[in-house]
Amino acid sequence: MTYDVIVLGSGPGGYSAAVRAGQYGLKTAIIEKDPKLGGTCLHVGCIPAKAFLHAADVWQRFLHSTEEGIHCENPRLDFPLVSDRKNKIVSKHAQGVEFLMKKNKVDWLKGYGRLAGPGKIEVASDSGKQTYEARNIVVATGSEARMLPGLTADDKRIFTNIEILNLREVPKSLAILGAGAVGVEFASCFHRFGTKVSMFEMLPRIVPVEDEEVSKELERYFKRSGIRVETGARAENVQKIDNGVRFTVTLAGGKQETVEADTLLVAIGRKPITENIGLEGTRVQLDRGFIKVDEYQRTGEPGVYAIGDVVAGTPQLAHVATAEGMVAIAHMAGKPATPVDKTRIPSCTYTEPGIGSVGLTEAQARAQGRRVKIGKFPFAANSKASILGQHTGFVKIVADEAYGEVLGVHIIGPEAFELIGEGVLAMSAEATIDTLIHTIHAHPTLYEAMGEAFNAVYGQAINA
Repeated sequence: MTYDVIVLGSGPGGYSAAVRAGQYGLKTAIIEKDPKLGGTCLHVGCIPAKAFLHAADVWQRFLHSTEEGIHCENPRLDFPLVSDRKNKIVSKHAQGVEFLMKKNKVDWLKGYGRLAGPGKIEVASDSGKQTYEARNIVVATGSEARMLPGLTADDKRIFTNIEILNLREVPKSLAILGAGAVGVEFASCFHRFGTKVSMFEMLPRIVPVEDEEVSKELERYFKRSGIRVETGARAENVQKIDNGVRFTVTLAGGKQETVEADTLLVAIGRKPITENIGLEGTRVQLDRGFIKVDEYQRTGEPGVYAIGDVVAGTPQLAHVATAEGMVAIAHMAGKPATPVDKTRIPSCTYTEPGIGSVGLTEAQARAQGRRVKIGKFPFAANSKASILGQHTGFVKIVADEAYGEVLGVHIIGPEAFELIGEGVLAMSAEATIDTLIHTIHAHPTLYEAMGEAFNAVYGQAINA
């Protein structure tokens, strides 16, 4: 059977690309080895993790409800029900993805797919192997968690993002190696559930891709709330013991310490899934396992595109995979295709307080030789933040001094991952500070802080 396009992998990038191809009238198939569509993001990543984080938010509201004049006697956390709700959300949306395939006339080829020569993909399943032909192939195989050498994840003591989401009870203590988005989100989540959390990061600061001031603010909040945070720390000799795990950590000052915890989360990054998918013998070029592509997501092999976590040089984010999928399908369909602008990609971290960012950090802008002006506005001066009881954090604007161009927006505070949308839109529309300071923001809202921060670039914030 010959298809116009076959998509290898059904994560957000893969299934979105398949839907768009179907909308364009292309004969389309999607290959998925797992029993359900949706990939890592839906089943063992973004969606279930955020369900846990939402439950942690609600739980904290019950614990501190007296401050708002509401008395809750003896609140109880039923973690198995938290887990069950998470599973229902995942199942609902997996069914939704399957419905989208049927709606857009996309065939689901169940099994493990690999390239089998020019324009061919072999799918291996329990019923055997079948080869399909395609004019275009989209590699959307995603990524998997990196593990320390010699360690194997399990369901009781040593976790990646997969195993920790299968917990049916809250661990008494949790050590986390790595303080990127995955590490800090689970730290924030389980700390609020009552777990004693310790976090160890090799780099000099946590959430290292964020603006330095954002990193410092989150670290201060974590430490103030009782999470142990050690940066510049190297963990070695991780061992399973009868009641948990034990490892040696060398702290920033050189002191060595033995750490024991009931459980360990390894969150040291993710690696692309590009092995054993038939790339050998093709003209696809790899960079440390990542696939090199051009601005239209084309690889070096004619008719083969790549999107998402497997692509070299782009953030491993679900929405990036989706955007790249739209570019790839538009290009192969002969439709207008606008390449992904890497300076306009929002990054969101769903901790408490939350983080949202887009564009250059202050340090990056200055390193490029830009003359910048900074506008900052604290949530402590925002009335809606006071109503919510969430005062931590700020909005920070990095702007070009000469022309008022918005170079970056960095938020840490309540609903930062929602508020960043205005910053992304402003930058995509190439709005200047002069335009944005005259944009009326409703009162009382959290996003008023955005308007105040834009005004703060010129030293004209009203409430701070």
